[in-house]
Amino acid sequence: MAMVPRITVVEDEEALSVLLRYNLEAEGYEVETVARGDEAEIRLRERVPDLLLLDWMLPGISGIELCRRLRLRDETERLPIIMLTARGEESERIRGLSTGADDYVVKPFSTPELLARVRAMLRRARPETISTQLKVGDIELDRETHRVHRRGREIRLGPTEFRLLEFLMSAPNRVYSRAQLLDGVWGHDVYVDERTVDVHVGRLRKALNLSNMRDVVRTVRGAGYAIDG
Repeated sequence: MAMVPRITVVEDEEALSVLLRYNLEAEGYEVETVARGDEAEIRLRERVPDLLLLDWMLPGISGIELCRRLRLRDETERLPIIMLTARGEESERIRGLSTGADDYVVKPFSTPELLARVRAMLRRARPETISTQLKVGDIELDRETHRVHRRGREIRLGPTEFRLLEFLMSAPNRVYSRAQLLDGVWGHDVYVDERTVDVHVGRLRKALNLSNMRDVVRTVRGAGYAIDG
């Protein structure tokens, strides 16, 4: 059994910190959040995570300075670091990368894109921590090949239905509201009506429920949707 990847989020904007924790935990990661750069430096001396999400502007010491210091220490020299920043200018991006960040995400970012980058970086750094195969009941999803099978039969899904199924399968039996699905699958900077979620869930349900097979997509009235394991 692969160890659960540990991610430390260093972000002083509380709403964003909560959002990141929620989405990363939904993906199955163990998450620690810190609001100050100096406090993060102390924590990272005690325990090195598998990946660091680091905001550029922080109280205490800046993200860029923390990144520079981490690269000078043997224990954190190779720690995967994704910088979060509101600065989109190319020169700032180059500065962030030249200080030692591995990747760079400009706010406001799409949650699915950030999660995809986290997955890709963990896969490169520690391939054993990321499962490319998700299995819930008799449904198998392969993140690498983008293929889905149910009882050995291939199920053809469009890209949105695939992302929706992947999101639901990452936390079986958990009920997600339409708003949570919109944020997790479409991203909070994309304007999509909540009714769109129902349409895509309907398509996903139709594709999954081959002749006489049990309906695994559960509708919880007034709450949202879940996939049953």
